[in-house]
Amino acid sequence: MKIGIGHLPAPACRDAGLRSNQIWFLRVVLLPLAVLASAGIAHAASSYVINAILPLTGPTSFLGKGEQTALQVLEKAVNSQGGIEGRSVRFEFKDDQSSAQQAVQVASQLVAQGVPVIIGPSTVSECNAVAPILRESTFMYCASPGFHPKAGSYAFTSYVEARDLVKVSLRYLRLRGWTKIALLTTTDASGQDATAALKEALKDPENKGVQLVAEATFNPLDISVSAQAERIKAARPQALITWTTGGPTGVMLKGLEQGGVQLPTVISASNMTHAQMMQYRTFLPKEVYFAATAWPEHGDVLKLAPEVETEQQLFHAGYKAAGLATEGPPTYIWDSAVIVIDALRKLGANANAKQIHDYVASMKDIAGINGTYDFVKVPQRGLSESDTVMTMWDPAKQAWRVVSKPFGLPIQ
Repeated sequence: MKIGIGHLPAPACRDAGLRSNQIWFLRVVLLPLAVLASAGIAHAASSYVINAILPLTGPTSFLGKGEQTALQVLEKAVNSQGGIEGRSVRFEFKDDQSSAQQAVQVASQLVAQGVPVIIGPSTVSECNAVAPILRESTFMYCASPGFHPKAGSYAFTSYVEARDLVKVSLRYLRLRGWTKIALLTTTDASGQDATAALKEALKDPENKGVQLVAEATFNPLDISVSAQAERIKAARPQALITWTTGGPTGVMLKGLEQGGVQLPTVISASNMTHAQMMQYRTFLPKEVYFAATAWPEHGDVLKLAPEVETEQQLFHAGYKAAGLATEGPPTYIWDSAVIVIDALRKLGANANAKQIHDYVASMKDIAGINGTYDFVKVPQRGLSESDTVMTMWDPAKQAWRVVSKPFGLPIQ
């Protein structure tokens, strides 16, 4: 069984209408790493190198390291099935040090070398900085939901748009009866994007009964949010939406707890890591929600398209076989990398950026772990709020639990 899109006969679809070009790569990941290591790895005079710009050091390294692990597991799986045209695939990791300036420096070197494709970077600021230098020479697949590629450009991005994540979060809170909302974000690009998204969502007729009773921001380098916590507490909200990534999330949550702010709290899906949940366990709110794709194991609680369910089940089984825990960061980059590899398998190892761009831009009805991709309907991203659910951290099970249907409709 080959890895990639379109290698199997069309599956029998009950209602999703998906065609045969489904992402099936995860079947291989079911094999233990020991088996993968001894399998028939593609040997060739040279490997096909795919460069990945990730934050392997610095404040957002937790994202980059999780994504790096995902690509390393995928690399073994791809090579056990012949690589690309018999050449082994090798992901080469470039550390942007969680810096937009460093990301531009690394990307500029790669563009000058004529590389046709780049995976990453991982954050809004880095992707915003790199996108203008791409032109038509390099195809970039950013790994940040908050990045908004310029229409028609050679920059694509993964996951559901941050604006849709915020919209779904607000809908879920409203349907739970929490209509007095407070907002706390960082002052960076990610926080600004979330703030704009929330204010846009509040204009929607469905949210006419929802009030934003408090709004506060803090610098990602701040070591305290005591003043912001005091302001939020005084406004007496029923729920809190926050939008931060990495270290600032810990500062924020600890400050809220110390300030006596005990509310159902939404935090960004970029923080869906076991390390963070364990680190924050003494000051996490009792109810911590994340708007995300439906990748967490959900049993019979939620039924998605059969092909998507299959990919998710194989994703979890593959990680368990490798001795790894599934969490958020791998889901930001996994489907993206597979889509790129599939394009190279279909187009050939000599494919240029334009060919890769045009191929991916035409793809639709593609089942992956994050949902059903349609790049014709949702250009340069492929996913929408229909692929979004609300999840909740369950400290007893040390796992995330799906608590809504798509679009944020609460599960009764």
